[in-house]
Amino acid sequence: MTIFLSKIYFPIIVLILVYVLIAIRQIGKFRIQPWQSMMLGAVLVLVTGQIKPANAFKAVNFDVLIFLFGMFVIGEAFAQSGYIYHLSYKAFNKAKTINQLLWLIIISMGLLSPFFINDTMVIVSTPLIIYLAKKQNIPAKPLILAMMFAVTTGSVFSPIGNPQNLLIAMNGHFSNPFIVFFKYLLIPTLINLSIIFFFIKLYYKKNLSNIKELIHSEEKPTDGNLYKISKFSFYLTFALIGLKMLSFLFGLGDSFKLTYISLIASSPILLFSSKRFSVLKKIDWYTLIFFSSMFILMESVWETGIFQKMVNGYNLSSIPVILVLSILTSQLISNVPFVSLYMPLILGLNATAKELTALAAGSTIAGNLLILGAASNIIAMQSAERNGEVLTFSDFAKIGIPLTAINAFVYWFFFNIIP
Repeated sequence: MTIFLSKIYFPIIVLILVYVLIAIRQIGKFRIQPWQSMMLGAVLVLVTGQIKPANAFKAVNFDVLIFLFGMFVIGEAFAQSGYIYHLSYKAFNKAKTINQLLWLIIISMGLLSPFFINDTMVIVSTPLIIYLAKKQNIPAKPLILAMMFAVTTGSVFSPIGNPQNLLIAMNGHFSNPFIVFFKYLLIPTLINLSIIFFFIKLYYKKNLSNIKELIHSEEKPTDGNLYKISKFSFYLTFALIGLKMLSFLFGLGDSFKLTYISLIASSPILLFSSKRFSVLKKIDWYTLIFFSSMFILMESVWETGIFQKMVNGYNLSSIPVILVLSILTSQLISNVPFVSLYMPLILGLNATAKELTALAAGSTIAGNLLILGAASNIIAMQSAERNGEVLTFSDFAKIGIPLTAINAFVYWFFFNIIP
């Protein structure tokens, strides 16, 4: 018993337990929510002394939690005001068939996420797509999965598409990170986005084959005042993200934080809407608990030294090694912590731009392998559940595992032919 409570084994056992609970979702009559499974994991490593309370507190990334809080406020205001109906109509009214709708979801999500941050995209898009599916009386699950894979894949080719890319771009000593990322990652990412369509069609052929022509109509707002404020917050978010891009281009680095975007953009709702308390009450607090717990559990796993042992003896600057380690290890300690730990190792080996962008590609498409591989997946999963759509571990993995293998091959192939 003592050996399994050791710092080497116990956190790994707890992590496996959390994965299993998230996969099965139910024990007898008791239904277990993903946030409850992750919180249980964090509590277990804390009460058994696997991680010190001070280290657990330091492990929680409050910038991420604050960013998500602000974006959840905006997303909930969109839902309560009816602005989500307007966005759905504007985004998808041109799609007349299910194939056109799938392509539109994949391309729009895939090309917006590199510039508007993947977590932001799923916060707004998940309820929007569920609303669209219910209105058209079509299955929501394949559309949500298409969105999730597209958001993850699309965010690969931009230095601001996700937090790990931003970390690489800021520390990689690039003269122009946008040009470098586009050079190595744009074309293979576009190919990988198109592959998503065929996987969704293959796995959901029966569900999607008999869907007739789609008919779109725009619904009226449910709250006029909140609708106007939500619309203002929507455009304010875009303007702030534009400022973020400019600050990066002008070498200001991370001085304009992502948290500023969500706090400023959500402030009109919190300050000027009479529905502020209703919005606050209904935002996705459970996802914030999930992330807080995940940070603690992953830090406990890191302290076991498993990661350090895994990379020992490998040629860490080899592109195949970078891709494989990124994809697999990001399932254990999440992609942002993985990149922060791996970057100094390969920078010490004089890593080239090609190797650093390989790290960006591998750590990002790790989110396509399993549902816990990316923060955006977790946000989408929790949001879908709140809206009555349950995404299981196997729903994601049966597409994600083969899709990620093909994604990795496409990037590896292009890294070999691009000088």
